[in-house]
Amino acid sequence: MNDKKICIIICVNKMHYLDECRIYLSRLIIPEGYEVELNVIEGALSMTSGYNEAMNETDAKYKIYMHQDTFITDIYFLQEMLDIFALDDKIGMIGIAGAREMPNDGVMWHTDRVFAQYYKDNTDIDRCNVRCELSEASIVDVEAVDGFLMATQYDIPWRQDIFDGWDFYDASQSKEFRKRGYRIVVPKLEKPVCVHDDGMILNLDNYDKYRIKYLEEYGK
Repeated sequence: MNDKKICIIICVNKMHYLDECRIYLSRLIIPEGYEVELNVIEGALSMTSGYNEAMNETDAKYKIYMHQDTFITDIYFLQEMLDIFALDDKIGMIGIAGAREMPNDGVMWHTDRVFAQYYKDNTDIDRCNVRCELSEASIVDVEAVDGFLMATQYDIPWRQDIFDGWDFYDASQSKEFRKRGYRIVVPKLEKPVCVHDDGMILNLDNYDKYRIKYLEEYGK
């Protein structure tokens, strides 16, 4: 395992998103002594299968799993990520949005979340969305993070045996990390570090199917 290497992993089905994403990635300042690689997975059968494939292909200790429509605007993000992991070796995962406690129905946005991101609403107006708990701590512990950006310093297999689609892979992986005793945190930020250009339009065709699978596997 190369502890001086960061791998950025993206499952892609729309190349114009990847082209824009690469522009933002090219602006990131690489911490001294580190190297960064980009692993683009095309044609994945599911998010979990794509992420497992990429995770097993690289020797990088640090991995950033992100959506193709997530654009990192904070050029110092890589160093900030490393600084957070250095705070405690029990920090296994960092997210940009997360839920302190998952609600009983398993729907992350049915509870208060902590996050710091830009987003576009359905009027296509850019909006800044920042909500962090009033605390002097630099990080907030959460039970689960949103999958648009998830950074890890340990490898745990993604549950493609259960989540063979595009929903609840993030909540599942959060549970898998916590089952092994790792902390999951969201940094306390005063300004967003990325744009999530999902247009607030979600494909929820199979969402409830995987929500039920999540509850059956992990409980309410």
